[in-house]
Amino acid sequence: MSAPRSAARSAPAYRVRVAEDPADREACFTVRKDVFVAEQKVPEDIEYDAYDAAAVHVLAVREDGVPLGTGRLLHGEAAAAKNGDGDPAVGSLGRLAVTAAARGLGVGAALVRAVEDAARARGLTAVDLHAQTHALGFYERLGYEAYGPEFPDAGIPHRAMRRAL
Repeated sequence: MSAPRSAARSAPAYRVRVAEDPADREACFTVRKDVFVAEQKVPEDIEYDAYDAAAVHVLAVREDGVPLGTGRLLHGEAAAAKNGDGDPAVGSLGRLAVTAAARGLGVGAALVRAVEDAARARGLTAVDLHAQTHALGFYERLGYEAYGPEFPDAGIPHRAMRRAL
């Protein structure tokens, strides 16, 4: 999906791509388990959901094959159920996770852009997301605007955000 990227701290280059096969999807789920379940203590039974089957998953992988991060795009009716106004033309970015070792290297931003590319390829007009409040600045730097009140998700404070494509 994208060209190799070199990280700023002389870390190995990585590639971001759509997760095409079962091994890629398993790598996505492993990153999510490490970040959300192990680090953030999100109950495993709510981390994985029915949306995973039809979602577009993106994966950041280091040159040596080590997974660094993941994210997913819901589109169509699945996204309409998640976004602020029920519009099926608005995608829903979610489950964005970057391993602790890869944070600060640009992996998260590259994953967001890959999700946006996948949304554009499907003719979507905007992308919504539910950001953990500590990550609002990260998404704002990428062009997202918060709307609505703060709300809890898995016991963690969040805000809804959107970016027009």
